[in-house]
Amino acid sequence: MKDILVSCFLLSLLTSVSSSFADDNAFFRESVEPILNEHCYECHSHSAGLMEGGLTLDWQSGWKKGGTQGPAIMPGQPEQSLLIKAVQHTDPELQMPDTKLSEQEIAILVRWVKEGAVDPRNTKPTSETANATDWWSLKPLQRPEVPGVQTGNPIDAFIQAPLKEKGISASPAADRRTLIRRLTFDLHGLLPDIAEVEAFENDTAPDAYARLVDRLLESPHYGERWTRHWLDTVHFADSHGFEHDVFRPHAWRYRDYVINRLNADVPWSQFIREQLAVDYFFPERSELMPALGFLGAGPYDQSAAATAPKSFEYLDRDDLVTQTMGAFVSTTANCARCHTHKFDPITQADYFALQAVFAGVGKGDVSFDADPQVAAKREHWKALKTAALTQNSEVLFLPENQKLVTEWEQTRRPQPRWETLQPDVFVSTHGAKLKRLPDGSILSEGKPTDQETVVVTGNTNLSTVNAIRLDVLTDDSLPHKGPGRAHNGNLHLSEFELQLFPPNASAGTVIPIRRATADFNQDGWTIEHAIDGNLKTAWGIYPKVSVGHFAIFEPELALKVDPDTRIVVTLKQLHGGAHTIGRFKLSVTDSANLDVLALPAEAETVLSLPESQRTSAQQLSLSSLVLKYRAEQEIKQLPPQDKVYAAAAEAVNERGMVRYSQPREIHLLARGDLEKPREIVPPGALTALSPLPGRFDLPQSHPEAARRAALADWLADSRNPLTWRSIANRVWHYHFGKGLCDTPNDFGRMGGTPTHPELLDWLACEFRDHNGSLKHLHRLICNSSTYRQSSASRSELVKHDPENRLLARMSIRRLDADSYRDAVLLVSGELDLKQGGPGDSHFTTTPGPQVTPVLHYDQFDLNRPDAHRRSIYRVVWRGIPDPLMDALDFPDLGLLSPTRGFSASPLQSLVLLNSRFVLHFAQKMAERAAKSESNLSDQIRQVIRWTWLRDPTPDELNQMTVLAQQHGLESVCRLVLNSNEFLFVE
Repeated sequence: MKDILVSCFLLSLLTSVSSSFADDNAFFRESVEPILNEHCYECHSHSAGLMEGGLTLDWQSGWKKGGTQGPAIMPGQPEQSLLIKAVQHTDPELQMPDTKLSEQEIAILVRWVKEGAVDPRNTKPTSETANATDWWSLKPLQRPEVPGVQTGNPIDAFIQAPLKEKGISASPAADRRTLIRRLTFDLHGLLPDIAEVEAFENDTAPDAYARLVDRLLESPHYGERWTRHWLDTVHFADSHGFEHDVFRPHAWRYRDYVINRLNADVPWSQFIREQLAVDYFFPERSELMPALGFLGAGPYDQSAAATAPKSFEYLDRDDLVTQTMGAFVSTTANCARCHTHKFDPITQADYFALQAVFAGVGKGDVSFDADPQVAAKREHWKALKTAALTQNSEVLFLPENQKLVTEWEQTRRPQPRWETLQPDVFVSTHGAKLKRLPDGSILSEGKPTDQETVVVTGNTNLSTVNAIRLDVLTDDSLPHKGPGRAHNGNLHLSEFELQLFPPNASAGTVIPIRRATADFNQDGWTIEHAIDGNLKTAWGIYPKVSVGHFAIFEPELALKVDPDTRIVVTLKQLHGGAHTIGRFKLSVTDSANLDVLALPAEAETVLSLPESQRTSAQQLSLSSLVLKYRAEQEIKQLPPQDKVYAAAAEAVNERGMVRYSQPREIHLLARGDLEKPREIVPPGALTALSPLPGRFDLPQSHPEAARRAALADWLADSRNPLTWRSIANRVWHYHFGKGLCDTPNDFGRMGGTPTHPELLDWLACEFRDHNGSLKHLHRLICNSSTYRQSSASRSELVKHDPENRLLARMSIRRLDADSYRDAVLLVSGELDLKQGGPGDSHFTTTPGPQVTPVLHYDQFDLNRPDAHRRSIYRVVWRGIPDPLMDALDFPDLGLLSPTRGFSASPLQSLVLLNSRFVLHFAQKMAERAAKSESNLSDQIRQVIRWTWLRDPTPDELNQMTVLAQQHGLESVCRLVLNSNEFLFVE
């Protein structure tokens, strides 16, 4: 830790020193810069608030104040400065870093301190200055005037104005083959078909290009392409990441949600609201619940969640704040975790107000109904069940609900006749002493066992068995008279199992139980838990002890038996604490049309009275029982719910059900230290963006989702300049390879500044004022002359604008990993365009040393059908990358990835040339060509047309023919798949 802290300090300090010595360029280059290169480590520990002894060294005020040992630097007195002592290693108790700096490096620091330790930067963070909000991204958004005479696309006017000032001319339009290839990759991430290229080249209509743009935007492939960009931005993947990098089988539904919403061109403000709080804004749109997958997109430290839940929750909320603010408003709010932001007007209280927004959610699988009609039915019956449990008379006495009670009474069958199942064999597997009593019941005696499993075998004279009844009975020998053996008279029945042994059978038949009811259920310990197959759940009867209870179990089908058929009942009681059954009796019935609702004695008394003679309390008691049962039965008949990995107030993960009845209190933490909580911070956002509220005015009893909804409203507000600038810049970035501001997730003072600020503001206003339509923005950009320019290099541009920031030409870009893989599949004839559904795992797995499996990408069968779908449907394992995709700079989605890196190395070339994926589909392409043409030259010509979208030149055809003759047609396919003309988009 000390090494990291000193390195972080040296980064800041030596940057200051370099400014002090700026006039002596040789000294800086030869002395200071090498130290910078060696010690400029990225320090996450500092931003986490882990600062040694309370000492902060990144500002002059910090080292003047010092930590617990006093000021770190005494200007002019290096011999008295703790920092110099530390780096000189003169004090055995104060040595940093552990590996001592060189004498030359120490001399630089000594010289700086001796000359006064001047810090050329502001001594206070920018956010504390009077002009903190005087920054381009924070200024109110106003539509600029379009330069010049408005005759064409406004984008071109904004781009050409500075070019004219510099005497630079724009490039001519690219040829049509280049345009359709560029546009199709941009909007679909796919290579166009040669027939499409030729049709476009031959279409002389003036609106041919505009119609092409419209056609591509209306295709479902548009959503697939642009969803990949959004998933990068929010670091979505199909596994947890971290040490326990396990699979998320239901995460894919968020991916499909994004595809569908982008294809539908949902307004951006609605897209924000859905992803943050669809459960609040659109509760009736249950099919949109996967939108909450946004909140579950990031990594999840399963190990920390189990071993250090307090710090885990803090850091997990930090990731949500970082993701939300980075993705939607390009703001580094997370930098204010330990102190007010050094550069931007974001206070530490703002940061914790954002944490408070997410203080009532946990990550895991969230259940939902994909069919809104099913969802409405489920909500109706759940509300009725809740009313029954709370005996809410206003709801239960509604005419439509009383009608259900009356119908139940009128159709109720006579009570069945129960015949005691005479046990001839009854055994305990845990050593309890079982005694059969004269009434056929069984009493457990002796010292109670911690757990118990009792197996009872009996027979009956009935020819049909329609239900089994279990009575748990009281006895004076039991604690509180039972019926359980726990100290409080309770019991836990983990599982009720039924088997049938016909005469001479060598094995029993397991009988499924379709329904179970009981006269009383302990809260959270219902009789359904005794038939759910989960030994961690159970039926309990507390606090109604000292009285008998019963449960009725109905098999899937009526049992056909004879006197020699053995009925075997197993009662598993495995929860520990001696929560075992003290006395019980088993009975069977052959009554048809069973009314299996088990009613307590009080309810039977109410039923014996005419309705006119019942008191209101009696009718309420009966109604609550009947309507609870009806609601439960109706819910059971509904289709199973779907799941999505997300974050919500209720979610299921490896720890079971995570449920937050109300959001946790969020305190401002001194220096970000969990052990130093200060005042409670209410939910809110950034206070600097007036007139937007910095804190949310929510009633004290507000639902948890109201916090997320308030943040969504703050983000989606038409007055929020960050939101609309952020997405306009992000879209521009993906069309041109670099945003107008080249730091898409950071519009603060440490990020970039726009090359064309008026254009960015115009685009933001245009996007906002056209209902937040992304497709409208795409049309504007793609139809501009700026976008349609040739990418040919020109000497004057290399001299005056080497990075092409003025956009006098189009930038050449390499295909990203997804587009390259999809293009290879397409030209080989193997691309499967099936959309949606669970992701495809392009690997096999074997168990790892812990829960993280070992992934074998090299053992996956590339001939499998699920190997051929588009890359957007590929399972992305966060911590174990696919070697092919990794070589093409597919991002590490443990981090936010607003931009993708670009690397060009010999290793990359070797991977692409020798990848089993490339080799396999080069062979497939060769087979495709051989089937389409009989002549080798024609086969090669076909390969070139598929990949380069043109005919080969005579020289190319001659050379490739020689190559094919010597090494086979697949070698030609392999060559073109590695060619620049295939790999790059002009």
